[in-house]
Amino acid sequence: QVQLVESGGGLVQAGGSLGLSCAASGRTFSAYTMAWFRQAPGKEREFVAAATWNAGVTLYAESLKERFTISRHNAKNTVYLQMNSLKPEDTAVYYCAAGHTVDLEIPDGYSYWGQGTQVTVSS
Repeated sequence: QVQLVESGGGLVQAGGSLGLSCAASGRTFSAYTMAWFRQAPGKEREFVAAATWNAGVTLYAESLKERFTISRHNAKNTVYLQMNSLKPEDTAVYYCAAGHTVDLEIPDGYSYWGQGTQVTVSS
């Protein structure tokens, strides 16, 4: 089992920045692909970014890659998401996920999920 706990969400004005963290415990963190997804009210869960076990491969949603950065620190069992130039449409619950998957953008490929952290961007 892997337990994931997100932190860092909150309220920010449009144009601002926010950094999210996801702390993992349990089985070997470094072996997993880690990802961030988000879900806005009334919408399906949406892929944000993913990083393979050694961050040798990172993938972003096309519409977010200029503003969001995923990174991971395996020694600290933590994955991060830095979000810049935030927009009101970025408002959502952000989820951290871990899994062994080759389809990085597909939620079903991830076995473990955090509880989510709310990000609200005001206009």
